[in-house]
Amino acid sequence: MQFGLLEMWAAMGAVAKTVAIILIALSVITIYMFIERLLVFARAKRKSREIAPKLADLLKSGNLKDALSLSSKKDYKGSHLARVTSAGIQAYIEGKDAKLGFDEQIETASRGSERAKTLFSQELRRGLPILATIATSSPFIGLFGTIFGIINAFRGMQLTGSGGIGAVAGGIAEALITTAVGIGVAVLALWVFNTLNSRIEIYDAEMSNTSSQVVDFFIKTGEAR
Repeated sequence: MQFGLLEMWAAMGAVAKTVAIILIALSVITIYMFIERLLVFARAKRKSREIAPKLADLLKSGNLKDALSLSSKKDYKGSHLARVTSAGIQAYIEGKDAKLGFDEQIETASRGSERAKTLFSQELRRGLPILATIATSSPFIGLFGTIFGIINAFRGMQLTGSGGIGAVAGGIAEALITTAVGIGVAVLALWVFNTLNSRIEIYDAEMSNTSSQVVDFFIKTGEAR
């Protein structure tokens, strides 16, 4: 008896096939989320590179309203730097209009930028809990199929009255397949999770740096008056 993929699939029981289909579906979800998140990250990077020099020029010239208008445009909604800058400027202007003390204006701007950073970071992390769940649960889903494969192996021994390889090969094969697929999906999901999480940490650092620069700008312009 040959044991290619098609032959092993044909020899698998209904439970093992269901487990394999579930694991394949989870791997497809993992790959889809990886591609979708990469596109989101790429858009944020592209839009931020586009708007950063424009915002720097407007801030250096003290044109806060134009800087706020530019960073609040719908076209730059996907830019993490624009979101943080816009929130900081908006909070600073609102504090100024409310006639708060200068220190309070700075504190308000800092909190506004921090809130924007937190919200955008949550947007970037969308879907990561699902990947973590897939990574941790896939081996156990595969193990579920493994158990039924072993049961089928013993059933083959019972039906044939023999413990030869021919009697148990089908059950052992499906047990090994579901185990291997479960581990493979878990490794894929874990790799994707760690890769995306590492990139998000970079964006978090960039947003923190931008927030700090915006607040420093307000401090310098306030001290110069």
